[in-house]
Amino acid sequence: MSETIIQMKEVNKWFGNFQVLKDINLDVKEKQKIVVCGPSGSGKSTLIRCINRLEEHQKGQIIVDGNELSEKTKDIEKIRAEVGMVFQQFNLFPHLSILDNCTLAPIWVKKTPKKQAEELAMKQLEQVQIADQAAKFPGQLSGGQQQRAALARALCMEPKIMLFDEPTSALDPEMIKEVLDAMVNLAKAGMTMIVVTHEMGFAKEVADEVVFMDEGMIVERAKTKDFFANPKNERTKLFLSQIL
Repeated sequence: MSETIIQMKEVNKWFGNFQVLKDINLDVKEKQKIVVCGPSGSGKSTLIRCINRLEEHQKGQIIVDGNELSEKTKDIEKIRAEVGMVFQQFNLFPHLSILDNCTLAPIWVKKTPKKQAEELAMKQLEQVQIADQAAKFPGQLSGGQQQRAALARALCMEPKIMLFDEPTSALDPEMIKEVLDAMVNLAKAGMTMIVVTHEMGFAKEVADEVVFMDEGMIVERAKTKDFFANPKNERTKLFLSQIL
């Protein structure tokens, strides 16, 4: 059996008086692919942002690769180096070439020699099929190319886990497929992935399990086939009837 690499136990989070996560229990095994879906404002993005401590939870436990995340976590940079993240917005540095965007963190955070960082970056850019764009600046690329560059940049840190926060929601429809294809390839290569998305075709193809959230709670979690064929909860059924 694969080892559990992420554990969330009774995790609660508030923004002021508003409780955004309510008693979240979630465990993810190595190489598992989990898709998180649910209506807007259900806490999906906050959930994955807590996993690399971009958001701090107030109650409960989050353990990532054997390290508990808390105020006392000194090695947060080390944990973030193992947990790659791709956002809705590409967050590339506009004044740096795509290659320099990809080598920045390995050189500064991991102290990788520049030549080695560049070789790794080119390998990752090849994997997402934009190696020919390495010398260009983000503004010269299409949205789909920029998002694939953001994916390559995250992979340059050689993370154990990849988190995706609605990675295709800012893209034109014709660019969505190229980003999803790159993610499918990553999944097939055995990466542990948690993906917040409304792309149910991607979920059916890639996810081992689907988690449905509503009002800050995990309402249903099931194997992908069962989730689509036989949802148990009424709220899940309603959600699926609206988006499928």
